Amino acid sequence: MLKHRGFPGRLPGTDFQFTIRRPNPRGVTPLTRRERRSDRKPADRRADAAFMKALWECFGPEPFERGNLDAGRLSWLFGREVVPATDPFDPADYEAMLVIDERIARASFPEAFED
Repeated sequence: MLKHRGFPGRLPGTDFQFTIRRPNPRGVTPLTRRERRSDRKPADRRADAAFMKALWECFGPEPFERGNLDAGRLSWLFGREVVPATDPFDPADYEAMLVIDERIARASFPEAFED
């Protein structure tokens, strides 16, 4: 499992996790598309935006390996702002390649792209 050095481990001051420390011994947690409803808590929305900003700052428009990125946090963006970069795609693989759909990400999280 690739560890993304320099990527924030969590949202500062919270328990919202962005990365994992070690592979899951029971198997890889698959990425699934989670629906974001309009009634989500503001803290959850801030965590999504901060995670998107960290992804953009670390990888930009280039494909990246899933590695140690948290599957739960990534699943909130998967299928919309973060999409598979390869076909076929295995959602339960730490080496799976992903890419940010910049157009959708900018529309969903404009604050993540501000300087």
